[in-house]
Amino acid sequence: MPSRPPRPAPPASAPTLAEDSLAYTFVTTARLIAEVVAGGTLTEALSALWSARPATPPGVRGAILDLAYGSLRDYGRQDFILGKLLQKPLPEPVQSLLRVALHRLDSRADTAHTIVDQAVTAAATLLGGKFKGVVNGVLRNALRQSADLNRAADADMVAEFRHPPWWIRRLRSQYPDHWRAILAAGNTHPPMALRINRRRASAREVLAAFAAAELPVRELNNGALLLDRPVPVARVPGFAEGLVSVQDAGAQYAARYLDLVDGQRVLDACAAPGGKTSHILETADVALTALDTDAFRARRVSENLERLGLTAEVKTADCRVLSRWWDGRPFDRILADVPCSASGVVRRNPDIKWLRRSDDVARFAAQQAEILDALWQVLAPGGKMLYVTCSVFAEENREQIAAFATRHSDCCRLPIAGQPDCQYLPSTEHDGFFYALLEKAA
Repeated sequence: MPSRPPRPAPPASAPTLAEDSLAYTFVTTARLIAEVVAGGTLTEALSALWSARPATPPGVRGAILDLAYGSLRDYGRQDFILGKLLQKPLPEPVQSLLRVALHRLDSRADTAHTIVDQAVTAAATLLGGKFKGVVNGVLRNALRQSADLNRAADADMVAEFRHPPWWIRRLRSQYPDHWRAILAAGNTHPPMALRINRRRASAREVLAAFAAAELPVRELNNGALLLDRPVPVARVPGFAEGLVSVQDAGAQYAARYLDLVDGQRVLDACAAPGGKTSHILETADVALTALDTDAFRARRVSENLERLGLTAEVKTADCRVLSRWWDGRPFDRILADVPCSASGVVRRNPDIKWLRRSDDVARFAAQQAEILDALWQVLAPGGKMLYVTCSVFAEENREQIAAFATRHSDCCRLPIAGQPDCQYLPSTEHDGFFYALLEKAA
């Protein structure tokens, strides 16, 4: 992203546009993108938006989300094209209005006339409407020059792959045979997978409910259910009753790889929002402690457990500061789902690839090492710790575990599915995850 300008002030009132109009969606999404350009996260911007406009109809909300996520996935290409059409960037949120309009033109070329018309209508409500003519001219030029602009964009690394240069170079170096596929996956809509709460329902019962609801779904080899197309959770059979949860299929390997047995003492050290915590409790009768550093996120763990009819001890603490939470009794199993760059789930969080910086990876790696060293102290001899990230960067994954094993002579790396560790790359079925299983010498 370009250098971050001052964060735009929130509007004094909602735009005077029909809520169900494309112009309204354009204006609202442009303000969200402008927040990200200013350095905020899309999650924060959306939270503020829904708090300010709680009565937003589901259809309007869905249109805003679709345009915001899609525009951020395509961000690198839009700015390349705008660089060809503008002598200098326009003030926010007008520049972001052009970004979202270009994304819409790319994805809905058959409605180009409507898109330009609604973008101009939207521009009339921003900054006194003084850029209305500029927006009209830029978008019409983009249409007239589309063939040439797309050829030029396809020849530019950032515009073609829609990721920052450092990200592209890192993947190209670490995955010489797969880097293009990883980048392409990061620009797609993510799949929607579900986890069955097998304490309350069987796969047969859940699949029958989906068939009755005429929602195509298939069961993957790890028991996850993959929907043919995403739907609102309100339409998911059994969700409200706690029969199923939304969880990426790749994340559903964690409980399986932990090698759980009834009666164990288990720690989920970085638990929020609680998907893996819940899956552990659905898998075995264990005494589980769930930690998170953030009190709000820890409450989400408790809420998820309550919906599913599960019980755990939920604490708010930094897992590295043992004196704040540990009672001195060692754990048989530890899930270390550590903070990371989230490079494996970037299609779900497309702002991340533009907000992250290259040196952030080293910062995360240093934090991960501190967490691993602290948690090793509370693992019982003969116990196992599963290290997990939603990253595809080697510094946070294989290099991290290799360094840890070197520091700790009592660490034995156990195979996963016949391999020393498991790196899942993002695909049509799951996001990108890394798993490594470590056993402490007895």
